[in-house]
Amino acid sequence: MPAERDPAVSTDSPSKGGQVRADPDVVAQRLGDEVVVVHLRTNEIFILNRTGARFWELVESGSDLDSVREKMLAEFDVEETELAAELEDFVAHLSRAELINVDHSS
Repeated sequence: MPAERDPAVSTDSPSKGGQVRADPDVVAQRLGDEVVVVHLRTNEIFILNRTGARFWELVESGSDLDSVREKMLAEFDVEETELAAELEDFVAHLSRAELINVDHSS
């Protein structure tokens, strides 16, 4: 039976803003340029590339989605619209895999 979720926490893809946090059942470890993420409840393993790894580190540091977007724009050679679209897709994917929770109430 799945754990109950806080109704203020959405797994919907955010278009802008919101606090993101790793699911409590997830652990992650950096290995070189990648981050290995393990969902302890499902035993699924995910490997994040360099940009995904940076996203994960920013989330773990407590950055909200707006801050993550700003920091990644400064660190990577990418257009703002492209990054926004990629982040939206990535956050949606991580949410569906129950690796992160997005709180739109903050």
